[in-house]
Amino acid sequence: MLFLWIFAALAAFVLLASFLCFLTAFYAPKRKKKKEEEFPIPPGEIYKPYRQVMIGWMKQVRAMPCREFSIRSFDGLQLCGKYYEYAPGAPVELMFHGYRGSAERDLCGGVQRCFALGHSALIVDQRTSGKSEGRVITFGVKEHKDCLAWVDFMVKHFGSDVKIILTGISMGASTVMLAAGEPLPENVIGILVDCGYTSAEKIIKKVMRQIHLPANLLYPLVRLGAILWGGFDPKMADCTEAAKKCAVPAVFVHGKADDFVPASMSEENCRACPAKKILFTVPGAGHGLAYPADEETYLQHLRGFYE
Repeated sequence: MLFLWIFAALAAFVLLASFLCFLTAFYAPKRKKKKEEEFPIPPGEIYKPYRQVMIGWMKQVRAMPCREFSIRSFDGLQLCGKYYEYAPGAPVELMFHGYRGSAERDLCGGVQRCFALGHSALIVDQRTSGKSEGRVITFGVKEHKDCLAWVDFMVKHFGSDVKIILTGISMGASTVMLAAGEPLPENVIGILVDCGYTSAEKIIKKVMRQIHLPANLLYPLVRLGAILWGGFDPKMADCTEAAKKCAVPAVFVHGKADDFVPASMSEENCRACPAKKILFTVPGAGHGLAYPADEETYLQHLRGFYE
């Protein structure tokens, strides 16, 4: 009887611990409605030099004409996005934001960058973010299926000759990388992955170690929480394995001063990719800040590659 009580107590502890890990890493609570004058710049010292630039980008994007689209995900969620047209028939960048971010916050400068390259932009709120539905962030496991659904929508809506570039930043980069490991229609002519990680497991363990937690001990609880409470397995978010199956031209970019997702992760993904590719890094740029840190160099690399 004592053994049963001990077993029950251990099981209860594991379930509770896995649930707390799920809430911390993967659960997205109900979002408060943003006031129109608010500008959701992320906190942190690395964003201070670019705060006014980012606010300016957001103001510009809010003033630009756009069309709002929505689709249904494979599991029934409504996903929302905004389309900014550079010119009829221009290539369209389908853009995905980062972990706990939003399309407006993470991709506003991306709209201006697209226009500078002669591209239109469709920026989407990933599941759990902005106007899109959902409560569970899956580090690309389900998000990359959403990416494929957006591609199907674009081909049907814009026509069979539409040219699509899949673009993502941080977790959005991993969303794109995982999608590129799947069969894609010929409409997808390239991908741009900015500061993406190699796998959900590696980035979660890296963050744990950074905040002085025993990663090897706790990660099994994190994975169990995702499986039990989130309905997905983080093991499926292996971007390096997906990169080995990539068949479209790829641009990898990373800030050299990124202390959240190391630049070495983009280097590893790039090495694994068998398609035509380039990798460039931006000295002094923190996480997700390669473009605002050096806009001209960023554009030069992309122009040269696309040409």
